[in-house]
Amino acid sequence: MEKFDAIVIGSGALGASTAFHLAKAGKSVALLDRAEIASQTSARAAGLSGQVRQTEVMTKLAMRAIDKIRRFAEETGEEIEYFQPGSMSVARFPEHAAMLQERLALAKNLGLDVDMISPDHAHELNPFLATKGIVAVAYMRQDIFLEPVQVPRGYANGAKRLGAVLLPHTHVSEIVVENGAVSRVVTDRGDLAAKTIVDAAGGWLSLVASFAGSNVPVVAMRHQLMITAPIEGVETTQPITRIIDANVYVRPDKGGLMFGGYEKDPKPVDVSQMSPSFRIEDLELDLSVLKRLTETVKDQLPIFQQDLKLQEHRGGLPTMTTDGHHILGEAPGAKGLYVLGGCNVGGLSIAPALGEQLAELIVNGRTELDLSPMALDRFAAGMSESEMLEKCRERYVHYYTFRFKDNFSAAAA
Repeated sequence: MEKFDAIVIGSGALGASTAFHLAKAGKSVALLDRAEIASQTSARAAGLSGQVRQTEVMTKLAMRAIDKIRRFAEETGEEIEYFQPGSMSVARFPEHAAMLQERLALAKNLGLDVDMISPDHAHELNPFLATKGIVAVAYMRQDIFLEPVQVPRGYANGAKRLGAVLLPHTHVSEIVVENGAVSRVVTDRGDLAAKTIVDAAGGWLSLVASFAGSNVPVVAMRHQLMITAPIEGVETTQPITRIIDANVYVRPDKGGLMFGGYEKDPKPVDVSQMSPSFRIEDLELDLSVLKRLTETVKDQLPIFQQDLKLQEHRGGLPTMTTDGHHILGEAPGAKGLYVLGGCNVGGLSIAPALGEQLAELIVNGRTELDLSPMALDRFAAGMSESEMLEKCRERYVHYYTFRFKDNFSAAAA
């Protein structure tokens, strides 16, 4: 039986980042995936960063993640291409303008280069954004976008360079717990032993945790985006643009425009009910969802009312939590089982920092920041499946305007 210090299940951005940072700390690591390495939801993400978050800790984590992306080649040995045109959040209602003002005040206190700008200035920055119906615009100059697969692939390759073993197409059927602690993983390639096992399985997060008898209350929700064929006038210097009440985003991509969003009637997907051979590329997509979203912003983004050809339509399965916080920490009742997930459709851009923090927790028993609101034991016992689904659905439907009920500060920073 092969033995490792740590086994990481799931090679998306969160899992690959954790594997790299554990290997960097000198641990022997195996990175497993039931599919090809770095091939599932992370590779189909939008590749957007958003450093202005609702809380001090989340903003610090997002800032740390972008700093690590800027230094990615230096740290991992893997080249990465990113663009830094900044991002704009557009409010069409006064209450959302006030919300943006609150968030920018926090961001400025933490040193981010952010300002409220006029609709006319926003149009100058992104000529595809019309000013009709716009009340306010927040401009975050340091935000970036990138081709998303670079993050998990780069971290996986970086981990391998440090001695980690990559095991694609490896199906996990059991996590063995002995005397309250994990001891090994049963796979179709044989048993693998480790005293530390990380569940970073994305859409399969709950299923993998159940193999150890643990409950991780997340809901995998289908998310889709489309990329148009090249359009004259699209430049990589144009900022990411979000219209927050409509829950849609746009950015340049491959000479065209990427458009995605969060519909009012999202589709949850229970992978435990799917065939073991199910992969993200098998996910049923529905372009009409995106077409309906373009209608909600036709005054601000009239370009999408034209008959545009598409070069790509893709989707993935981000996991939602009931309170909007990520999950990071040890699973109660299973010593050595750590869970990193609940990306809440924002996991890729913050993965460099979250993987680093989880590795720090595993190696040193603590994290630099107080991440207790992300602990798995925060979820109330006895919540019904229907209640959990409704809360996760609400989190998705109101993605850009959702307010955390338990904001937390960086008291331990």
